[in-house]
Amino acid sequence: MSGSDEQFEYTGSDNLEVMLEAENYNRFLTDQVLANRVGGGALLDFGAGIGTFAEMVQARGVQVHCLEPDGTQGNLLRAKGFETFASSDDIAAESYDYIYSLNVFEHIEDDGPAARDAYRLLKPGGCLFIYVPAFQLLFGSMDRKVGHFRRYRRLGLLQLVRNAGFEAERCAYADCIGFFATLAYNLKPGDDGGINPATIKLYDRVLFPVSRVIDRLTSSFIGKNVFVRAIKPR
Repeated sequence: MSGSDEQFEYTGSDNLEVMLEAENYNRFLTDQVLANRVGGGALLDFGAGIGTFAEMVQARGVQVHCLEPDGTQGNLLRAKGFETFASSDDIAAESYDYIYSLNVFEHIEDDGPAARDAYRLLKPGGCLFIYVPAFQLLFGSMDRKVGHFRRYRRLGLLQLVRNAGFEAERCAYADCIGFFATLAYNLKPGDDGGINPATIKLYDRVLFPVSRVIDRLTSSFIGKNVFVRAIKPR
């Protein structure tokens, strides 16, 4: 997220607004961010968007800084009181013990330099937590609407962080029921990629908690998303 990425303009802000309805999902991701944290200083939200998770993490008593190349969203983050950077070039090397990035790397056409940016910004022994959409099979209208370039498999995500210099500690899939729900969504004719708030609330309240239980058995081979916890060697 450096250089020319400062002119980046995000096209899926309406979907981000709808996803505020996904209370269980958002709480789960906030829990994951905090469970994987190392160090005691400020965290960097790598691609903070409208600040959904920055606000939820900070509400737990942890200081959050934001990296967001979209100008409109960056201004919104600043209005909310977050220290916000438009480019990783604006941040000194080895500034953070912990960086998290939630559903961001799929928006970056060349994700290798972005992973290397995160590596540069972390102190030795620091941790990067990435959570992204999984399985190219599920790539559909919603991915196109919000500007995704890809979805990931475990091996691809592991390769991404290892090529940047990280040591991967854990990589697994999440939300197994969501895999099949997304597949069914993509089969709907004439869909424009928008998200129905009522559908999101139903899935979030009823199916997502069940999915999280089943994930204990399926996280090695299937899920709507995939995550990695990676360490910068000392």
